Amino acid sequence: MKDPLTAFLAYLEVERRASPHTVKSYRGDLEDFRTWVGSRASGPAELDVRDVRAYLATLHTRGLDPVSIARKLAAIRSWFRFLRRRGVVSDNPARQIRGPRLAQKLVSFLPIDETVALMDAGDPAATARDRAIVELLYASGLRVSELVGLDLRDVDLAEMTVRVLGKGGKERIVPFGDAAARALRACLDVRGASAGPVFLNRRGGRLTVRSVHTIVRRHARAAGIVRRVSPHTLRHTFATHLLDSGADLRMIQELLGHSRLSTTQRYTHVGSDQLLRIYDAAHPRAKEQSRSGPGFPGHGARGEWGARG
Repeated sequence: MKDPLTAFLAYLEVERRASPHTVKSYRGDLEDFRTWVGSRASGPAELDVRDVRAYLATLHTRGLDPVSIARKLAAIRSWFRFLRRRGVVSDNPARQIRGPRLAQKLVSFLPIDETVALMDAGDPAATARDRAIVELLYASGLRVSELVGLDLRDVDLAEMTVRVLGKGGKERIVPFGDAAARALRACLDVRGASAGPVFLNRRGGRLTVRSVHTIVRRHARAAGIVRRVSPHTLRHTFATHLLDSGADLRMIQELLGHSRLSTTQRYTHVGSDQLLRIYDAAHPRAKEQSRSGPGFPGHGARGEWGARG
């Protein structure tokens, strides 16, 4: 192959059907690695484990955070795995290198009272489109890239479902509720037309991921929410509220489009309300002191406990 990096990126895009965002991330990480290699080697076949370790050491000296370093190592490891399968290299020098230890982060989500405030925010600058975006993100748990990728043919208002093309080109059907349906109808009444993207920018083109982030932040400020709120916060909120209401973890996995259940299981660390209700109902000595009593923050409406993370 003339250019091993170009061949790998084409493989990601065509065979793996990776999203443009994923391909862009791999390209940036691997071009950075190739720039660092420079004249040290004429090609990937001349690189060994010491070169990869030396590169990771330079990332530490640059002050990169462990998450970024781990991501770059994963990109290098995937690239060499591809090259080994194609016979370009005889070994994967990144295979046995352990990445930096990553702190286990709790997913960030909104308690129910803040979620209601966000949905009901009376932002005078908000358009019908903006309200529909916020409602649909919370109602369906879509990734922001999936939301902006929706076309009118993907939305079934009668059945209140959307057809989503997720990571790896996997298609799934996701339901949404009455509030999101009303917001979508209002949005489409203003939008008009019968084809093309659901959410348009001012020039009539497809709305960008960056614009959706701006819309959600503006909506959160109008609701008086001081914490950082992003489209992914609403995805986490969607999953956490379903779990707290007793939804099955595998059902949530399907709705979110996770390929592995372990990815969905991180929500069990924050879904405390249901656990507390079961404990209070089942443990013989659980009700000697109410959890909403003095010195114990209430949890029935996602109080201080729910606000963590």
